[in-house]
Amino acid sequence: MQIAIIGAGVSGLLSAFELIQHGCSVTIFDQQHAGKAASWAGGGILSPMYPWRYPAAVNQLAQYGKALYEEYNAQLYPITQIDFQIQHTGMLIFDPEDFAIGQSYAQRHQEPMQYAELLQGQDLHQLNPRVSEQFQQALYFPHLSNVRNPRLLQSLIAYLKQQPQITFVENCAIQKLQIQNQKVTAIHTENGEKFVADQVVLATGAWSQAWAEPLNLSIPVKPIHGQMALFKTPENWLPTMCMNKVMYLIPRRDGHIVCGSSMNDFGFDNTPKAHIQQNIVDAVFEMVPELAQFPLVDQWAGLRPSSPDGVPYIGQMPEVDNLWANFGHFRNGLCMGPASARLLRQLMLQQSTLVDPAAYSPQRLIQNALA
Repeated sequence: MQIAIIGAGVSGLLSAFELIQHGCSVTIFDQQHAGKAASWAGGGILSPMYPWRYPAAVNQLAQYGKALYEEYNAQLYPITQIDFQIQHTGMLIFDPEDFAIGQSYAQRHQEPMQYAELLQGQDLHQLNPRVSEQFQQALYFPHLSNVRNPRLLQSLIAYLKQQPQITFVENCAIQKLQIQNQKVTAIHTENGEKFVADQVVLATGAWSQAWAEPLNLSIPVKPIHGQMALFKTPENWLPTMCMNKVMYLIPRRDGHIVCGSSMNDFGFDNTPKAHIQQNIVDAVFEMVPELAQFPLVDQWAGLRPSSPDGVPYIGQMPEVDNLWANFGHFRNGLCMGPASARLLRQLMLQQSTLVDPAAYSPQRLIQNALA
């Protein structure tokens, strides 16, 4: 089966990876370089932040993220020599209003990744001596990890580019899908080329709304600007991830600390803003005051594919028999990515599914159009 995937972020790349394991040939299109949009810009926490604030459908996919990335890394590393650098740091959450609800969530759901305990004073500061003395309590999630997403993307792309059944078409926007008799019969690129595939996947992230008019659907996905800052400390300087008021610090193995993040609607403008950087820096210095001694080495912003409730669209698109969706993951594309791609592959190849696909059905796009 020949499959075309439009979009080479983590959703498109993992979808391609899953499909070629099952005998498919894949052409991956992207309007820029592969792996350079929101997937690259994110922090890589392998859990929704404050999972109790999300619908069950988000957490259901996210719970597979860590185990599947470990499996993929073991498979890819011998070939690419690029380690995903999955860091098992755990996380501290300092928001007092979330202590009881977080513990209740952990007890109710019994997901190993979301096991939580409330740390007090000395125990907290023994675990992470960098934390400000103003914090004397924290909710601790010992099993939460992060993946170094730029390296994950580099490894995936390097692996896929070595596979004979994969073709990349980069820096090439899709101008239109030619649809006849409820089937995509051709893909037309901006430079006048035409491609034909048995099945077509839209993994277009924040740009997905562009398909609404040609498909006569309502696609409530839009770009939300999320900004990050990067500090450089000594190796293993910060022992855990930290989070307060939706701001976080994510330590990498080599001493880099990724800090974020913001949420703003600036359209497709992904340039960093000085006032947002100041908000991030102020928030992380409040959590870890010593970080102010180290250099701020980079800043950037990505465009998250916002959807109304953060539940992605995965499955067959309405009214077009060979058109599929894997988009709309909002803030959780990296942690939901592996299970989303696996679910898409299972649906496309008519295999049994790892979760009930109903909650992710793109049939919701018709309901939106009628609302």
